[in-house]
Amino acid sequence: MSPAAVPPVGARIRQARLAKGVSLRALAREIGVSASLVSQIETGKSQPSVSTLYAITTALSISVESLFDGYEDEAAAPPVAAASAAPATVLHALAAFAADPARRIGPLVTPDERDVLELDSGVVWERLGHVPGTDVDFLQVTYRPGGSSSSSGGLMRHAGTEYGCLTSGELVLTLGFDEHTLRPGDAVCFESTTPHRYRNDGAEPAVGVWFVFSQSVQ
Repeated sequence: MSPAAVPPVGARIRQARLAKGVSLRALAREIGVSASLVSQIETGKSQPSVSTLYAITTALSISVESLFDGYEDEAAAPPVAAASAAPATVLHALAAFAADPARRIGPLVTPDERDVLELDSGVVWERLGHVPGTDVDFLQVTYRPGGSSSSSGGLMRHAGTEYGCLTSGELVLTLGFDEHTLRPGDAVCFESTTPHRYRNDGAEPAVGVWFVFSQSVQ
């Protein structure tokens, strides 16, 4: 596993929640979990599952990517007038990079430079890169044996379009009413608003590369 420091996700969630003026209990009601669980996540006593993490970011109208960068960093980032006026995503990204190159992750990211998020239920996300101004989560995802994107077994939905390719192990994808077994080399793509869940029923870690594209979060 990469030695890169794990971002303080709970603290960043709390910071985003307070910035939005949302109470802990209100957030818990919105995503259908207990207030104590949200509190434990914010204080670092518990890690969110993939499904809970997406539910929180959706409720707070923030991106998953911002949890890697730090919400306070986004708030302090200098405005980019050219980026907001640019019609093309590439121009937007280049303008943002020129304004604040420190926010770019890449163009080369070695394994020991990756940011790592340890989530609940045996799931690990490693960020493979990020170009400012783009709304994409570019991740290496690992599901340990018995790991699942939902600790409760329920299906999740979130904004975006999901692309993934499994490189090792086996992963079961429940997508709507269908179930698919992914093996090395298999790829998937679907709208993330379709109820879905990943789980690893095997004895070996399931590892793949995932892209999740989403619209800009306001």
